[in-house]
Amino acid sequence: MSASRSSETADAVGPQEPEREGPGSDLLAALLDGMDAALCAFDADGVVTHWNREAERILGWSAAEAVGRSGFAGWAVRTADAEDVQRRLMAAMDTPGRQVHEFALVTKDGGRVLVRTQSAGVRGADGKPAGVYCAFSEVHAQIDLERSIALSEALLEDASWGVVLVDVDLRPAVVNAHAARALGSGRTALLGRPLGELITQGVEELEGALQHVLAEGAPPAPVELWVTLRTGEGERRRCWRCGFLRLASPLAEEPVPLGVGWLFQDITEARQAESDTAQLRFRTNQLHRAARAAGECDDPLEAATVHLDFALAGFADHALLDLAMGDPPHLVRSASTPSGSPGPSLPAPGSIPVRYVEGHPALQSMDRIGSVRASAPSSAQAGAAASWAAPRQWPEGTVHALCTVLRSRGRTLGVVTFLRGSSRPAFERPDAVYAEDVAARVAAALDLALVLGGR
Repeated sequence: MSASRSSETADAVGPQEPEREGPGSDLLAALLDGMDAALCAFDADGVVTHWNREAERILGWSAAEAVGRSGFAGWAVRTADAEDVQRRLMAAMDTPGRQVHEFALVTKDGGRVLVRTQSAGVRGADGKPAGVYCAFSEVHAQIDLERSIALSEALLEDASWGVVLVDVDLRPAVVNAHAARALGSGRTALLGRPLGELITQGVEELEGALQHVLAEGAPPAPVELWVTLRTGEGERRRCWRCGFLRLASPLAEEPVPLGVGWLFQDITEARQAESDTAQLRFRTNQLHRAARAAGECDDPLEAATVHLDFALAGFADHALLDLAMGDPPHLVRSASTPSGSPGPSLPAPGSIPVRYVEGHPALQSMDRIGSVRASAPSSAQAGAAASWAAPRQWPEGTVHALCTVLRSRGRTLGVVTFLRGSSRPAFERPDAVYAEDVAARVAAALDLALVLGGR
């Protein structure tokens, strides 16, 4: 269609099929029809020269009906709006950059649709303005796209929780600032690294969750994972509430997995507070139950062991009760729990001192009149840890100990020792406070036993 043809001639003859000459024209037509956005073009006189399938889908007018018309007047816009729409579109021919407008266009069946357009001028071979191209889409679809882009950018920049896009090889591909801080590294330093380099414990559970999402889709509810992070300041144990989304390419005919969107929030403090509260409630109940059971014992020494037995639940694997005898005082084993299978404390009659070496935690507890905690060497020195318990006269497998002095009426009556195996963590300060509370009750019972025994 000639660019100089007048609008009257075009209306008289009717819309024409666009001319396509040679393979170049076929390629251009295929490219235009394959676009996701609607596209039309005008020559310098405002005559439609190109019209793709997406434009036909939105407005209903085919390329044969659209190409050759002069502007949108009388068919794609209302007559009252035609002059303003044409002026704004063609203004892009003489204005640098892209121009964005919103118009109400008319569909073939008489309906109206609000579209957002981006138009820009086209230059000829001589560098002079030769026309305008205009890409447009329905406003609601454009707004949905902009919202999606804005949401993605906000999640990856300003979100108050961690966002990590993991590829199909389970390696971080995109990391937001919050996630980088939580993982203890820079955003770019995390990209492409195996998760096992960042997480020392809990990585199997995390990778299992990611693989499940790739294979089966997102889980119906958030998942809570405990992990231990490797950082420059040492290891940190954290609890994360995680959500997962399977990412698939929208451009493929069949869903092709691109990876997993992993969102997480650190809830360590909340979970630790809940755990501490539950632990305190349980220990308080154990002390109450122990006091009631001990009150029914005829023998005060039996009452002392009852307190130990109740204290062991959820606290330690073994307990040793050593009494201070003689002057200067030496420790004599009075009762202990079985070193093999679990069971109640058993008396250990005798007067032979326990062979504690100098500097033993039990002796330190007596000297300091307080509690002493001790642990075997770390797992890196497994051989040393295996031989750690024997010289201290503790059962095999012991790796953590807590010794607490027994005091009553201003006198030191002995030491109670609580022992843990490798399956339990080391004793901490709250554990020592609980042990001291138990020791006070045990010491009261032992004092009564000594008084009744004539001492």
